[in-house]
Amino acid sequence: MRYTRGLLLLAGVLAACTIAGEPGVLPVPTPQQLAWQRHEFIAFAHFGINTFTDREWGEGTEDPQLFNPTDFDARQWATVLQDAGVKLLILTAKHHDGFCLWPSKFTEHCVRNSPWRHGQGDVVREVVDALREKQLRVGLYLSPWDRNQPTYGDSPRYNEYFRNQLRELLTNYGAVDEVWFDGACGEGPNGKQQVYDWPACYATVREIQPNALIAICGPDIRWVGNESGVARENESSVVERDGGLAWHPAECDVSIRPGWFYHASQDTQVKPLATLADIYFKSVGRNSVLLLNIPPDQRGRFAAPDVARLKEFGAFIRGLYATDFARDATLEASSQHGPEGSARHLTDGRLDTSWTPAEGQTTGSVEFDLGTARAFNVARIQEDIALGERVRAYHIEILDGNQWRTITDGKVIGHKQLRRFPEVTARRVRLVIDEAAAPPAIAEFGLHVNPFGTAN
Repeated sequence: MRYTRGLLLLAGVLAACTIAGEPGVLPVPTPQQLAWQRHEFIAFAHFGINTFTDREWGEGTEDPQLFNPTDFDARQWATVLQDAGVKLLILTAKHHDGFCLWPSKFTEHCVRNSPWRHGQGDVVREVVDALREKQLRVGLYLSPWDRNQPTYGDSPRYNEYFRNQLRELLTNYGAVDEVWFDGACGEGPNGKQQVYDWPACYATVREIQPNALIAICGPDIRWVGNESGVARENESSVVERDGGLAWHPAECDVSIRPGWFYHASQDTQVKPLATLADIYFKSVGRNSVLLLNIPPDQRGRFAAPDVARLKEFGAFIRGLYATDFARDATLEASSQHGPEGSARHLTDGRLDTSWTPAEGQTTGSVEFDLGTARAFNVARIQEDIALGERVRAYHIEILDGNQWRTITDGKVIGHKQLRRFPEVTARRVRLVIDEAAAPPAIAEFGLHVNPFGTAN
């Protein structure tokens, strides 16, 4: 596990993963949170001194001379990620060992004292530039735990050191979209537990990068609570926090391999496509964002097995949506709120238009006539979350002979639900909103085929 007891303290917050009560005012995402949730699939790159020591956690005593990628190519990273459909990459600028992938002026434990690029290299700079060339967004992970830093455990002094490094990263590399902090925490050389000044860290981010989202130990994005890439059924972006309800969406992190850093011994243990597909349904398909780690190897490139699997995974995602039997269906709504709430919006491919029942109604249905009987095993439902999470209960049914039969149901919709069920064949399908906290705003509905069949 990369996470230590500090991050596990989030468990109390995570207990509030289902929408609570009937609020008078529904929480809504900030524009930055909205854009982030629509990314759906983002990536992590764990790269650093551990890559060259074959370890997961360094001790902070490693010689910087060990860091020497033989064929570093951030453009290869960006190309592979773009082809797979990834929208943002988070780089481990510093892990728990304290080794910095940029030439920090606040420590000697950094790339400046490595043989790579004759001590003139900057991994952060090359990665950021490569991502921007491919129009990918930038995230940076700065570990709060630093096993190399002698001031660690002297809380005021180390907090100043940490904020200084944070300022370097947020000032020198252009726009940063996500700043990633975990709760890793330990004792310093003085034997004392480090106490982090999180409010000051958040204030630093807001001051320098006001549009950046602060993740995990942060107010904007929360950890889903496991490293399996799996969200809960009915995972909501609305949680109880500070005595009220807040928009705090979930991020599901998982590695494509057993470890988070590259190990040659794991080249044959890259997750099978079927496993990644299942994770996709249990993360993106449960109203969360998938954060998939791909660790660069000692060359400084994504390894061939990972590249091949990512290519397959990207093709799977594109293929899933390529066939949509609802796209050309004839639609009939129980009611709609004028032209702007037309049921036609359910298949227009836009997330900023939606079907809404007649004014004041919080329940309703839309029937889809597919024109001919179709076989499918996935239903996709999406709300316009710019207006909040409104639906509290829904079900989907098919006309089976002369009877409507429910094939799946749920409570939360949010940005996206991908509901898997045993394959059915039907011509007429109905989405029914059973309960909502406000007039529902359903942006999209689709019917698809998952080649891997029913949920595990």
